[in-house]
Amino acid sequence: MAESTDLKQLMNSFKKFAIHGDTKATGKEMNGKNWAKLCKDCKITDAKNVTGTDVDIVFTKVKAKTSRVITYEEFQRALEELAPKRFKGQSKEEALTSVYKLIEGKEPTNVGVTKMAKTAAVDRLTDTTKYTGSHKERFDESGKGRGKGGREELVEETGYVGSYKNAGTYEEKTKAK
Repeated sequence: MAESTDLKQLMNSFKKFAIHGDTKATGKEMNGKNWAKLCKDCKITDAKNVTGTDVDIVFTKVKAKTSRVITYEEFQRALEELAPKRFKGQSKEEALTSVYKLIEGKEPTNVGVTKMAKTAAVDRLTDTTKYTGSHKERFDESGKGRGKGGREELVEETGYVGSYKNAGTYEEKTKAK
């Protein structure tokens, strides 16, 4: 019973790595990139016994001649190829069990995904209260952009000069008479 649950976990990990990064993947076949990622993330590659080149060679060896992907059965054969190489002091069965334990329950990691930098330099450069000159006019007091009004000088077609104090008072003067 324990072995069947181990194989279910192995199959589950296979599916998760098979669909990683591919929106069209079904989880039944794994490409070479995801195979290499599985080996790296699950620490099958150790840079001494098993290298990235070894992983690629095993992938090419187990896949069908014209295929670019491996099925779950081919995946298990690939693990059987890598296991004795990774765990040299163990028998073939013990090595395979050890490799299964490395993979079971694992998911693809997103290490190295770029995150937004929030450093003092970025804060200083994006602080709108420190803007001067024409750039200062593009933002209101709260730091929110004014849009087109902040970028262009909009023309008011009122008939008055731009900074005339008594704009709009002509009608009142003429009515009073």
